[in-house]
Amino acid sequence: MKKLSELVFSNTYSALPSSFGAFIQPQPLDDPFLVSVNPQVSEMLELDPAQANTQYFVDLFTGNDDHPAMSPFAMKYTGHQFGQYNPDIGDGRGLLMGEVQTSTGQKWDIHLKGSGLTPYSRQGDGRAVLRSSIREYLASAAMAGLNIKTTHALAVLSSNTPVYRETVERGATLIRVAESHLRFGHFEYFFYSQQHGELKMLADYLIKHHFPDIDSQLDDADRYNQMFKKIVNLTAEMIADWQSVGFAHGVMNTDNMSVLGLTFDYGPYGFLDDYQPGFICNHSDYSGRYAFNQQPTVALWNLSALGYALTPLLAKEQIDHALEQYQPILQKAYSANMRAKLGLKEKLKEDTALFSAMFDMLKTQGIDYTLFFRTLSSIPHCELKTSGHLFEDLSQDIGPLKSWLSLYSERLEKEALADSDRLDLMRSTNPKFILRNYLAQQAIEHAEKGDFTMIEQLMAVLQSPFDEHPELSHFAERPPEWGKKLEISCSS
Repeated sequence: MKKLSELVFSNTYSALPSSFGAFIQPQPLDDPFLVSVNPQVSEMLELDPAQANTQYFVDLFTGNDDHPAMSPFAMKYTGHQFGQYNPDIGDGRGLLMGEVQTSTGQKWDIHLKGSGLTPYSRQGDGRAVLRSSIREYLASAAMAGLNIKTTHALAVLSSNTPVYRETVERGATLIRVAESHLRFGHFEYFFYSQQHGELKMLADYLIKHHFPDIDSQLDDADRYNQMFKKIVNLTAEMIADWQSVGFAHGVMNTDNMSVLGLTFDYGPYGFLDDYQPGFICNHSDYSGRYAFNQQPTVALWNLSALGYALTPLLAKEQIDHALEQYQPILQKAYSANMRAKLGLKEKLKEDTALFSAMFDMLKTQGIDYTLFFRTLSSIPHCELKTSGHLFEDLSQDIGPLKSWLSLYSERLEKEALADSDRLDLMRSTNPKFILRNYLAQQAIEHAEKGDFTMIEQLMAVLQSPFDEHPELSHFAERPPEWGKKLEISCSS
């Protein structure tokens, strides 16, 4: 493990032409201090986690000191927001500080969120608040713990700098770590501004640094076709993972879509409590465009927008063919995820009816999505038909649930998988813990009073959500009525 000053940087993106963004230094926060650090992310960077306790770490990532190998850079991109193209966006409160290269050759972007004004801040102040920084910090850990591709968060830092939102809040920074910060909107920027040479340069950059398995001997059209197919594939698999764990992103604008299929830009997100397929977590989403059950459709819309931005590089037939692969890839990945949640190895035609009946039952009975599957993961086959009482806390009327349990029991009789192996598979697939919004809110309220204990407790369960953690089991309880279906604002 290295000291912060010993990290090796290879800043490839900021070396691109000036049309890709702007160099700018972060603006200092007053009296900064560390809130929390994620040792797992620190170790990914080969950085000694103890470095977070040094004054240099705190000062560096709050704009009060610098690193000779860092070249802070605000990236320019655009995007479709709620379906409307917006040319006036970019890194308005964040900076790509540099790219760390590990001893294995792996590169990680180090991005500082809440770093102050940039040329793309528009009417904003370039700041982030403690509330939103904690939400992204926890969500990044939660998704990684669920084995879903995501950006990561190294640390949250806070300060005495006042930031004015609905109320006066503490200014904060989040250190985001990702394989890449390239968004669909980066390509849209160069397309809509008619910088087609830079569009090609961006595609070449993406292939070189992130899709090196694409044969460099292919002609350009074939290379870019392979690139777009990979983005379609990665996006479909990401959405399948979201839908299977009950994750709602909340603001799937194209500038929030990663070309690497990473869950990106955690704002007004939420996990399902009771199973409500039309769940809307963003209180600004008046039309339900980004509702939970709309995410697969929206992702395809976003991919189509990206495909349109690639028309200077690809033929329409190539784009259409790649987009046609989205639904089959999504369905295959989602089916595999859901079969694992029920411990099914065999593929039978009757399974469609089993899943349909399950979702209907969950919806009509208002059953907690996560707790249903976790409870199911502890019931031996021989006890299924008489296990309805185990779900009494989840449903007022367990009659429909008992009927479904009988169907499920009969289906398991056709499985070759040993029952103990089935239960092991289910317990490793169905988490005991998810990041419920009311828990995040409680952690934030404690943190705003200077108590970071709950953040650390949540991090412990979120990073290993399939383990029991008996001493923290209260985080796995069904949420109180006031804590369900919280809608979160984009304000950050």
